[in-house]
Amino acid sequence: MRTFAQAWEAIAGVVTDFKWIYLLEGLVIYLLVYYVVKILSDNNAKKLISIYVLLVLCMGVITLFSDGLNAAFFCVFVMLVSEFFLLLFSVEIKRSIWNVKKISRAPATSEPKARVRAEECVSGIVKAVQNMSKNNIGALIVLSNGNLPKEILESGVSLNATISSQLVEGIFFPKAPLHDGAMIIYGDKIQAAGCFLPLTQKDYPKDYGTRHRAGIGVTEVADVMTIIVSEETGIVSVVKRGSITRYVDSDLLRKFLREYYWKEFSAEVKAK
Repeated sequence: MRTFAQAWEAIAGVVTDFKWIYLLEGLVIYLLVYYVVKILSDNNAKKLISIYVLLVLCMGVITLFSDGLNAAFFCVFVMLVSEFFLLLFSVEIKRSIWNVKKISRAPATSEPKARVRAEECVSGIVKAVQNMSKNNIGALIVLSNGNLPKEILESGVSLNATISSQLVEGIFFPKAPLHDGAMIIYGDKIQAAGCFLPLTQKDYPKDYGTRHRAGIGVTEVADVMTIIVSEETGIVSVVKRGSITRYVDSDLLRKFLREYYWKEFSAEVKAK
């Protein structure tokens, strides 16, 4: 192990014997750490930020005071740890990359027009959910960002239809052929209906039937939000990242929709 004096000499040696490769290595490590911290911060993973930063700092100290370790080992360690944390949020990273591509191709639009477009979609969904809740009609709606596995979309019937409360209610009418499956909404379109979703393997109360387990399960494998209407009680639930919120009224549902999904319309405006 090095003493404090030897460690300080090693640091001073980097300055006195400066090489451009040192600057390049430092810049790469800085950008990598910054990107990982940003991804964790954007996904409200503050505890993971602390763990990640602590691991990097501890390995930096160990490398500095160890005779057998060098800067190359530290760089490899940071890259491997960063890759591990990024893999935890691979879906979110894919979503952010997809959104950038989608915005770059979006046609020019004005802010008032984008707001009207968003409100029409939100109002249509809220109205349909309210009516189905009052009549105890079961429903499972997935609000996608274009990142659902291909197998889920192909398990249902492709529609690509404009959102309307009448169409949403018609699909989930008890005698309709697609009412038992999930509806996939992407943007201002009903992308597909009658889709099969993966069921969660976690333990939940017995009153959580197949529809609830599917609504929770899909949010565990993809960054989507689901809206569930109970066929037995008419209770409306919203699921985000495996966390379910029950007894959702129209105001709260409208808030969920605006915050989670329809912000993409305003993003199109900001990109122009």
